[in-house]
Amino acid sequence: MNKKISFFLLLLNATWAMAQLTCSTAVNLSLGTYTAPAVTGTPPTSVCGLTSPAGTAGLWYKYTATQTGNITVSTVISGQNVDTRVIVYSGTCGSLTCVASNDDFSGYSAQTTFGVTAGTTYYIVFDNKWSSLGFNFTLSQAVVLADRLSFTSTPVTVAGSLNHCIVDMNGDYRDDIVSVVSATQIVISYQQNGGGFNNVSYTIPSTVITPSWSISAGDIDNNGFNDLMYGSGSGIAFVKANSTGTAYTSEKKPQSFLVQRTNFIDINNDGKLDAFVCDDNSPNRFYLNDGTNMNHNQGGLGDFPSGGNYGSIWMDYDNDGDLDLYIAKCSGGGSGPGGNIDELHRNNGNGTFTNVAATANMANPTQTWSSAWGDFNNDGWMDAVVGINSTSNGLSKVMRNNGNGTFTDVSAGSGYDLTSATSREYVAYDFDNDGFLDILGANYNIMFGDGTFKFTPNANSYNLSLYDRPVGDLNNDGFLDIQNGSNVLMNNGNTNKWLKVTLQGVQSNRNGIGARIEIYGSWGKQIRDVQSGVGFQNMNTLNTHFGIGQATAITKVVVKWPSGTVDVINNVNPNSTLFVLEGSALGVSEIQNNKGLFTVYPNPADDMISFNTKSDFTPVEAKIYDMSGKMVLQAKLDKNSMSVNRLKSGMYMLHLKDQFGNTYSHKIIKK
Repeated sequence: MNKKISFFLLLLNATWAMAQLTCSTAVNLSLGTYTAPAVTGTPPTSVCGLTSPAGTAGLWYKYTATQTGNITVSTVISGQNVDTRVIVYSGTCGSLTCVASNDDFSGYSAQTTFGVTAGTTYYIVFDNKWSSLGFNFTLSQAVVLADRLSFTSTPVTVAGSLNHCIVDMNGDYRDDIVSVVSATQIVISYQQNGGGFNNVSYTIPSTVITPSWSISAGDIDNNGFNDLMYGSGSGIAFVKANSTGTAYTSEKKPQSFLVQRTNFIDINNDGKLDAFVCDDNSPNRFYLNDGTNMNHNQGGLGDFPSGGNYGSIWMDYDNDGDLDLYIAKCSGGGSGPGGNIDELHRNNGNGTFTNVAATANMANPTQTWSSAWGDFNNDGWMDAVVGINSTSNGLSKVMRNNGNGTFTDVSAGSGYDLTSATSREYVAYDFDNDGFLDILGANYNIMFGDGTFKFTPNANSYNLSLYDRPVGDLNNDGFLDIQNGSNVLMNNGNTNKWLKVTLQGVQSNRNGIGARIEIYGSWGKQIRDVQSGVGFQNMNTLNTHFGIGQATAITKVVVKWPSGTVDVINNVNPNSTLFVLEGSALGVSEIQNNKGLFTVYPNPADDMISFNTKSDFTPVEAKIYDMSGKMVLQAKLDKNSMSVNRLKSGMYMLHLKDQFGNTYSHKIIKK
């Protein structure tokens, strides 16, 4: 990455230490503030998990702990803007062991806290990967408070360096780990019933790229096994599972461009997943699925000429039943002003989209690579945290959905107004299962939400990569875990209760991507949208997680499918996984509880049914599905009635589409 270097002011009364240039001549440190000279010594040989390789030079220090505890080394100093990296080792110069590392903790400054044992010597090394200029740093005793939520670092056997995908790959709804070893090999760590993983390697012919920028997963042929989309610096490739999930083939698309975020989403709502791709240097691209091929399109979903499209996320912000698109933008390809203005594309319901960012108050100019969306105050509307990856145009923003198509900036007092920490990745999950969404983002930490748009960082940061940290439930205990390269931060959990919802679409796409899931109980209502591709580059679980705190009952779960089918499941047990097959749990129609747009009579019916509609509702098409989700009757409507005499006796679901393309459902009975 390119970094800007600016002049910094030396701290008054700082202790000067002439850093030595090799491990064997490392300068002893005690607690205090130091000024380091230009970085000209021997570079470190291992960068301990940092995403970029070592620089060409280094500075070496060492600290011998006088007592067991925690030490923080930091270049986060007011007025200083030198781009630094720090790496900490234990052991001896001939045999060093990684302890900690950090790059870009806050702005371009580095900071890490690590545990020390009395009498043990630790080597502290700064390299010149981004800058060779001198700088100030501090070494201090860290007071570590009890974690609000704790994790246990658990080693996992993964191959390669592209380890940013957690998703079910064998159709058992348990989250697996996908490791891309090379352009022609992946290793899938299948989560086993009862714990642990079974690693299986697959050779993939023909692929010539790796997901160096992003990866997404979804079942594009609806065969029950998830496929992958690789986003690289030279375009995309689709990696497809066969009908038994035992082999993979690939197709590299001929379009060559710099990919950022990728998503699977049913753009035209035909029951088949399409692919959306952020283009860094030109208008965005999408690939429409015709059932056989993924066909390239460009334009209509973010058309800024020089691109600048980084983090795309699909969610239903206006609660009209289809997913809309928010694009977190950065520089616009560096070709001029305007490319960093975020975009909100409203789904018009007919395959077209309109950028409403300006009128919605979401045309944010912050330098962001991703945004986290969720209902942070549990009022039934999707809100957003627009995270920063640079402070050049301000801090992160917290945006409240007003429920009328507009958003209000509620950043003041949110906790995000107090930090300048940066990250590529911002995602919203309820990590402590208290019923309020949290944000995994900058500072290697979780910002815990309280339902009032107030976010509090955990007392301790986690030992995480700044970028590669996919989320999923990797031990099937109902608490979300975080992968960190060859380790998983297993969530130790607490006494809060939870619900996991897994889906299988019938008329909708197999994954149920684009579905809205609602749960009801003593807390009121919580909502989630099923999404493929959140944050900037990782692929997180497709299973849907809810925390419900100490509540003891879930009175109702509602699944609103992209097809318009609405499944209602009553009295669901907490601390369980609920599987919903589209159309198998059809409940009281949402139409009767939502505006009362029409009624059906007679019901039960023998030959004809008629619709008594409100003046602003005009049905133009009807589809009828049996209780397995199979469409059994379809008709264009030129009057408010239709024949059902061909149907067998039984219960059905009627879908009526209005003149605006909106679809509503109602249960009917054929005598």
